Amino acid sequence: MQYSSTEGDPVLREALARRLSDRGLETSADDLLVTTGSQQAISLVATALLEPGDIVLVEEPTYLAALQCFRLAGARVIPVRSDEDGLDPAALREIVERERPTMLYLVPTFANPTGRTLTGPRRRAVAELAAAQGFWILEDDPYGELRYDGEPLPPLSSYPGGEGNSIYLGSFSKIGAPGLRLGWLRAPNDLRHSLTVAKQATDLHTSTVDQAAAARYLAVTDLDDRIRSLRDAYRPRRNAMMDALATITPPGTTWSTPDGGMCVWVRLPGEIDTAQLLQRALHHHVAFVPGAPFYCGEPDRATLRLSFSAYTPERTTEGMHRLGEALNDTLTMPGGAARRATATTPYKHIDSLFGDHVIDQGLIEKH
Repeated sequence: MQYSSTEGDPVLREALARRLSDRGLETSADDLLVTTGSQQAISLVATALLEPGDIVLVEEPTYLAALQCFRLAGARVIPVRSDEDGLDPAALREIVERERPTMLYLVPTFANPTGRTLTGPRRRAVAELAAAQGFWILEDDPYGELRYDGEPLPPLSSYPGGEGNSIYLGSFSKIGAPGLRLGWLRAPNDLRHSLTVAKQATDLHTSTVDQAAAARYLAVTDLDDRIRSLRDAYRPRRNAMMDALATITPPGTTWSTPDGGMCVWVRLPGEIDTAQLLQRALHHHVAFVPGAPFYCGEPDRATLRLSFSAYTPERTTEGMHRLGEALNDTLTMPGGAARRATATTPYKHIDSLFGDHVIDQGLIEKH
């Protein structure tokens, strides 16, 4: 019940280090800093590494709360082209040589919002480029253990060239409980010292009670068995969503096919504005996250993010049916797909059937 070390509970850090090492990223307890969720870790990295005007590269689209952190730090955020295999290394090289960035932020495994995974060869190319050009890689990995198909890939930070200039972020939010607000970062020694100082100035340390509870949980529980149960629960939910997408969407719709994680990324044909579609979906008592806030450049307003983690396959199928009805309403409205939303969309306090976050109107309007 007393103040504790900023670095975090040593027993918890030992357990986390073993898990990371088992996944291919050799780690000791001294390499880790426990944070109040991985979201705090992003903020600490922005505080320690970024000055106003510094360049941060991101995959387009990307996690919107990370975009907010970088902008609050005064950084200039530049998107890098990606496809179904993740970030394009050739596009990355071109921008790196032109812009000389401080950092590249990536969710390389089952990315939020797209569900895409950066392939092994691309991971190697990105790590080698970072080492050669001298920029930091910030690897955000909340979903990496939630794989339903295919073979696992080691973290990007473990590839040759990434050892000395990568920061790896992990979290209990997707494999434990988000309410714990427990995350961690792994960083080279010199940078970790700066991050520790930044955390001291922020909150002294993450809750000792929550850390002790997590350490005890890991000591007496088979976390791998729990993760297997999560995979077994989420896999049919994902499959139900994928099956329904083929029946409710108009010709020309495309979507990602994630091997894990929680998200599916959908692009509707033509000029449909998914903010307008959301207004219709609410009338059918279903919701999703419009895609525009996930872009740091010009947004593609015909995109949306669906999350399949929260509900049973049966309820997911019902939700998708309702989404199909909302989509049909939108397509048959006067002006059809070309019509743009003009009214303020009531995002605030929507607990999305497909989302793992409550949508905040102010945050979306900011973007």
